[in-house]
Amino acid sequence: MDAVAGGYAIEADDLVKRYGEVVALDGISLAIEPGSLFALLGPNGAGKSTTVRILTTLAVPTAGSVRVAGIDALRHPAEVRRSIGVVGQRHGSDPQATGRENLQLQGTLYGIRGATLRTRVDEMLERFGIAEAADRIVRTYSGGMQRRLDVAMGLMHEPQVLFLDEPTTGLDPEARRDVWQQIRALATERSLTILLTTHYLEEADEFADRLAIIDHGRLVADGTPDELKRELAGDSIRVHLAADVGATAVRDALRDVAGVTELQTADRAIRARADNGAAAAPAVLAALGAAGIPIATVTVARPSLDDVYLQHAGREYQPLTEGV
Repeated sequence: MDAVAGGYAIEADDLVKRYGEVVALDGISLAIEPGSLFALLGPNGAGKSTTVRILTTLAVPTAGSVRVAGIDALRHPAEVRRSIGVVGQRHGSDPQATGRENLQLQGTLYGIRGATLRTRVDEMLERFGIAEAADRIVRTYSGGMQRRLDVAMGLMHEPQVLFLDEPTTGLDPEARRDVWQQIRALATERSLTILLTTHYLEEADEFADRLAIIDHGRLVADGTPDELKRELAGDSIRVHLAADVGATAVRDALRDVAGVTELQTADRAIRARADNGAAAAPAVLAALGAAGIPIATVTVARPSLDDVYLQHAGREYQPLTEGV
């Protein structure tokens, strides 16, 4: 029986998580449709991994409620674990075993046996393009192959919901795109609900059906990529300076440039918005030049998720180095 028929695949209501005096989550609420690919965005330390740990029953919230695959995750965590697959940030495979052995072990842990297990292993090896390397030990795999194996392991028991925590971190662009294509195909072909966390905004923009942005433990935006970008009128103007210049000098130089709003400065970067970016950009360059401020590059673009983050979080998107 499909536990999520007629309801949400993932529901979280007003989640709070405190570690002593530190508030890791401050009232997060989510409602994710079955069969969708949902991205949870934000820099490391924003609260993404804490949210996933609660949704996958690896942590208990200080307050709030959670339902996953139609099951109350706080009252029945064991049932939730049988209904979900989880692929963490670090590789979950045994590097000294073969790809086939890793999949066999994963299936056995979920009670799959005999011919069913062998068929399922072969299906996963073929599906993720590692059949030819099935009997090689995993430590000889490339980073992209290891990540595909991780996802295959998370799907061995055919879960209703798959959680992917930073699935492409550390991969080169080609390997990242390959993994993403597999993830997108899974969501489409199997009507599988996928929740993934990422700090690569361009990936979520291209592949996610819907997304939420978390900043400092709070949900600051929620919607489809297009919906969120449409909320921002006009164009984005970005200038990179050739030398360090104080924010006050930049603001003084651009104060009287017509049509330029939402000015933001950070290090050598200047960001602003304009109804007509192509028309405003020459005036911006002229004003900076007249003030003796050296310019390295300038770009004009339609709104991006980076701009959405800036609008809602009040600062430029900067992934951090430590996670919470």
